[in-house]
Amino acid sequence: MKKKDLNLKVILVEPNGPINVGSIARLCSNFDVNELRIVSPKCDIFSLESKKMALKGQIYIDNCKIFNSIEQAIFDCDLVLATCGRVELSNEIECESPYEISQWISSFKEINNVGILFGREDRGLTNSELLFANKIFNIKTSKNYPSLNLSHAVSIILYELNKSPKSNLKKNLEVFNLASSKQIYESFIEIEEMLIRTGYLLKHTSFSKISKFKKYVLRAKTSSHEMNVLKGIVHQINWFLNNSKGH
Repeated sequence: MKKKDLNLKVILVEPNGPINVGSIARLCSNFDVNELRIVSPKCDIFSLESKKMALKGQIYIDNCKIFNSIEQAIFDCDLVLATCGRVELSNEIECESPYEISQWISSFKEINNVGILFGREDRGLTNSELLFANKIFNIKTSKNYPSLNLSHAVSIILYELNKSPKSNLKKNLEVFNLASSKQIYESFIEIEEMLIRTGYLLKHTSFSKISKFKKYVLRAKTSSHEMNVLKGIVHQINWFLNNSKGH
């Protein structure tokens, strides 16, 4: 599979450095990324400083789409990937190397609209934001100094995804049918509301418990059909609650 078939969208979350934005726009040009998206920028992404760094990638800055939230930025993505540089999350959230994820992606016939989330320069993505991703990248670096510059991390990820693993060229490729992040996000809003309503969850602890359930769904590689079945069950329970006697 060639990288261009993925219809890649690079999504920067709250970037605060115009030089980084310009460097990433240049990388988007280097690797033929489909689109640059930015969530709540904390700097002037259209500054002269940013455009000077972008060089031929300036077109990505001129045409970038700006969103107020991650859920809005990934609305059309079939697969969402995210980056995480925090070592302490390794036991709580499953992280894989860029090479492993690239190999996994290459095992599918076709994946449309792949979004890659890159976090803030100083603190990356939060635990709840990482739950928007189907898979999470972790770039192995020195334990003495694990932090990577944002644009350097983008370059490594795009390079790995740009490669076409020869080992998979002659294999029978699978059809990609994972539940999208949008499906999972919308379903879990309904699930959480229902479980609070039935008394299984309390409002002040619901986020922690529902996050564990969401991690399970992601690890299980739930299909789009399976997610729709779960959503149907929730709809039916809500219908019963709304129409049963005493309501």
